Amino acid sequence: MVKVYQHTFNYDHPWSLVTVAYWLRYPNPFASHVLSTDVIERTVDPTTGVLHTTRLILKRGLVPRWAQGLMKSNEAYILEESDIDPQTGTMVSVTRNITQKRVAYIEETQTLRRHPDDPERTQVKLEARFLSNLGWGLTSKIEAFCQRRFAKSSTRSRLGMSYILERLRETSKFPAAPWRPAPASSL
Repeated sequence: MVKVYQHTFNYDHPWSLVTVAYWLRYPNPFASHVLSTDVIERTVDPTTGVLHTTRLILKRGLVPRWAQGLMKSNEAYILEESDIDPQTGTMVSVTRNITQKRVAYIEETQTLRRHPDDPERTQVKLEARFLSNLGWGLTSKIEAFCQRRFAKSSTRSRLGMSYILERLRETSKFPAAPWRPAPASSL
């Protein structure tokens, strides 16, 4: 049986800023488990203007004592695919682990959209699915563990995003001076 976690919340920031923060969310003090992020592909559909990005993320996690013999490593590679549609004000990001899948497969979908009632806010719908094919009577225990762990870590993820959003807001209050060429030398 697949376990599912769902949560909807808002950021008190406009969609354009939240989507920028999404790309800049690592590193932050709430995500020390994220070791690296690499862009694999980034394209823009010339007819729709949709930006498609594929990233590879390396994360380190804690393995419960009862599962330590099941996994070779506490690191996992995550594939993240996202589409940003500036016309509709929607970003959909799907992440899934590509390692450790036998023990637990986790797929997370985040949909960020302009808030329908307030353009200064962003609405986020988060859904995650957890599936284990391990068997041996451990399947439901692993899926339940993943669901509990994900619910706890999603709070830290929102704190990390809020941290990045505040840094972005601080820097946007004081725009950089316009670029000017250096004065010509008077030699």
